[in-house]
Amino acid sequence: MVSQSGGTPRSGLYYFSQGWKLVTLPGIRRFVILPLLINIVLMGGAFWWLFSQFDVWIPALMSHVPGWLQWLSYVIWPLVVISVLLIFGYFFSTLANWIAAPFNGLLAEQLEARLTGATPPDTGVFGILKDVPRIMKREWQKLAWYLPRAVVLLLLYFIPGIGQTVAPVLWFLFSAWMLAIQYCDYPFDNHKVPFKTMRIALRERKFTNLQFGALVSLFTLIPFLNLVIMPVAVCGATAMWVDCYRRQHALWQ
Repeated sequence: MVSQSGGTPRSGLYYFSQGWKLVTLPGIRRFVILPLLINIVLMGGAFWWLFSQFDVWIPALMSHVPGWLQWLSYVIWPLVVISVLLIFGYFFSTLANWIAAPFNGLLAEQLEARLTGATPPDTGVFGILKDVPRIMKREWQKLAWYLPRAVVLLLLYFIPGIGQTVAPVLWFLFSAWMLAIQYCDYPFDNHKVPFKTMRIALRERKFTNLQFGALVSLFTLIPFLNLVIMPVAVCGATAMWVDCYRRQHALWQ
């Protein structure tokens, strides 16, 4: 069982590893099935198509490397590949999270109840249907926060030199933070914590959340493992909520 100390947070690595354990708990596995299937269909199909396009996209992107940086092409090439994987992986993981959001919220709710012994309100199919409008509104809030920042970072890719060196690093850090927001938001939203309040709370433990988001981002790039990462990340983020945020922000006990 996850503690509710509220004062001694563990690392993002710890919560990420907890996600792999918690996703297999008896009684929790049935809430994993739908998010897992959605992620397998979307991420599996998306990455299969992406890898079929690599031999066209990568040479096209490398053609924008200026002549004075050609001597670093052996370093820039892997950065370009990782950048494409990160952008593509984040886009389709976001799409999968949109579709699976109600089921991810239910998974977070049921896991929190299991870890704390608390009784959540309005569980089950009718609870999901009732909360769908609120959940979708929350997803729009996340998208509105994300898009302007993502556009600025993507524009950096068109600047010769910077687009092949600095931009991939900034995009990875941004993706890590956004994935931390994406998955930690499920337990926060279950307690109707405002989106801005949630972001402020995550910033108070920025390194822990960045570490957690970075691991989720890395595993999103790994074939086969990226097919199961969504429910694992929801479970890990819920464990973090219980340990670090629940005492201060919980709506139901």
